[in-house]
Amino acid sequence: MPVVEPIAFGTTERLTAAQLAAAPVRYPRPEALAAPLEVRPPKAAKGAEALGLRTVGDLLEHLPRDRRQARTIAELQPDEVATVVVEVRSITTRPVRRRGMKPLVNAVVADGSGVMEATFFNQPWLANRYPAGTRLLLSGRHKARNRFTVESHAPTHEGLAGGAGDAVAVYPATDGLSSTQLVELVHRHRAAVADVIEPLPARLRAEEELPDRPAAVAAAHFDDDTEPGRRRLAFDELLQTQLALLERRAVKEAAARALPLEAERSMTRRWIAETLPFALTDDQESAMAEVDLALARTVPMQRLLMGEVGSGKTVVALHAMLRAVEHGAQAALMAPTETLAEQHFATLQRLLPNVMVSAALLTGSTPAARRRRLLEQLASGELQLLVGTHALIEDPVVFDRLAVVVVDEQHRFGVRQRRALDRKGVDGHVPHVLHMTATPIPRTLALTAYGDLDVTVLRQAPAGRRPVTTHVANTAAERERAYARIREEVAAGRQAFVVCPLVEVSEALEARAATEEHARLQRDVFGELRLVLLHGRMTPAEKQAAMESFAAGEAHVLVSTTVIEVGIDVPNASVMLVEGAERFGISQLHQLRGRVGRGPHASVCLLFGAKESARLRALAEHTDGFRLAEIDLELRGEGELVGTRQSGLAAFRFARLPDDGDLLERVRRRARTLLEADPGLSAPEHVLLADALAAALGPEAREPIPA
Repeated sequence: MPVVEPIAFGTTERLTAAQLAAAPVRYPRPEALAAPLEVRPPKAAKGAEALGLRTVGDLLEHLPRDRRQARTIAELQPDEVATVVVEVRSITTRPVRRRGMKPLVNAVVADGSGVMEATFFNQPWLANRYPAGTRLLLSGRHKARNRFTVESHAPTHEGLAGGAGDAVAVYPATDGLSSTQLVELVHRHRAAVADVIEPLPARLRAEEELPDRPAAVAAAHFDDDTEPGRRRLAFDELLQTQLALLERRAVKEAAARALPLEAERSMTRRWIAETLPFALTDDQESAMAEVDLALARTVPMQRLLMGEVGSGKTVVALHAMLRAVEHGAQAALMAPTETLAEQHFATLQRLLPNVMVSAALLTGSTPAARRRRLLEQLASGELQLLVGTHALIEDPVVFDRLAVVVVDEQHRFGVRQRRALDRKGVDGHVPHVLHMTATPIPRTLALTAYGDLDVTVLRQAPAGRRPVTTHVANTAAERERAYARIREEVAAGRQAFVVCPLVEVSEALEARAATEEHARLQRDVFGELRLVLLHGRMTPAEKQAAMESFAAGEAHVLVSTTVIEVGIDVPNASVMLVEGAERFGISQLHQLRGRVGRGPHASVCLLFGAKESARLRALAEHTDGFRLAEIDLELRGEGELVGTRQSGLAAFRFARLPDDGDLLERVRRRARTLLEADPGLSAPEHVLLADALAAALGPEAREPIPA
């Protein structure tokens, strides 16, 4: 029988039928991928640990960021940072006169184009490690007189980089472990690619026209065109995420029942017709209709309500809560902070002046006596609407008949916190849940971070909302003009916000910055105006007094931290000035900008920060929150934008959103098809896929779907 030589991964050579029949069968060995990754010296081992590279399998899934063409010695220019592939001609050590400095290592290296001197600092042992004839991959800076200062290095060979002009992989690296060292490590473990498990059934791969996973891993590391390999790995990653999200939804729908809220809309119709101080937009009416259909089912509603700044999400949420009340049940609204909970409660009181509904606020600051009375009313059913923080999910909080829960800024709550809400239902029922976010989310991110939810979108602004003009400023003259604009607006009877930057992730430091800016502005800039201060470290009574003073027009300028980014509604405010704007994200700045332009007056947002900032330029050019969300996703990545770890899912290693949006759509359809045919992924051809899903996302990602 003829012997078939092994074929390198990524090859384009085609085997004949006879060769295939004669080829030996080799099964992958998962234990080879689980073997500890040996990295030397100790500093490099610490670098590998920092990158999460603990096993050979971890290393193979650490993909290059891009590929860089190796330069020839003859092409190098003075002060150029480059990568070269060279051979050592000679190597020596040279002592250094400075005390404490280790001897330098000087090597004469060459390629086909020329010769130069390479200098290694603080590594005298390299003179023995790299004898004449050693091929090296060097990265560093080319100096005058044909000298090269080495920043990172690794031995190489013909299979790793043949020479100048070859594409050399550039890996995400860290202190102690350079990209050059990672190149050498990956090539040292190249044979382990054959031990990569293929989780997808052959039929699925054929229908999706996908390479097998071992070939994809090899291509992502070693081919000149790494994109096909990365896309296959991204397919697997996105498929696992979608399967987990759709399974999570199926589990809840199969195992839980909710109270169907299908009776006539008596209270809500009267509220809309007689109490609301404005007409609903078409988007709001459509959203309410979608919510009504979902609430009428025994399957618990799991819906995400997102929309443009000021699009009226709270009114839609209140409509859902009132549907519970008009069925003799209760509703709750949970917000991530006390400030936001207080703002929501004030909004509900303002929107329900003539509706006979009992409502209360519960936070960590609620006095003990008030809390006891409130909990008694809640347990008896006397209290119909409850607004609060995570205090709502604490064990002592018992509802009489909870039917609807609104979760605001739901990405700030973990999976366990949201599950605790389900346990607040009674008689075997779980509440309908409406998740609300003030951050418009691109479709690609909505399908990953919120793929287990139905989505309702509000794009229309209510009548009377004015567009806000945005300027980026940073000069002293522009600051004086900004202060003059605030004086002009105040003289015309309007008001302004001044927002202080988040200097560090510390509410205390942020509060101090706001306090100091408030004092400076009152003393040096706006002595003739009345300024009030608002920050998260103030007591609830202090915050309420500050907001009431500003909302009533008694104060001209509100100096604040970002506690005002959501929920503040002062139609008379027409100027938003943000200090240190480059310290904020796009979505946060867009939310802050949304605090003005809520009345009939032309409004302006002044962002003080670097004019070259891509984020600030985007805000000056765009007012559409959904377009800004796409830009934010491109600049920051999906993990940072929404905090996907809070939803129980990890940020992506292989997928790139929004670039892989088309792949995500394909994967979503495929995941639905798989679960419709095999809900538990228990068929023999899906066993490896189920194992990969559990290994990638952890035990919490999967729950058995009830039969």
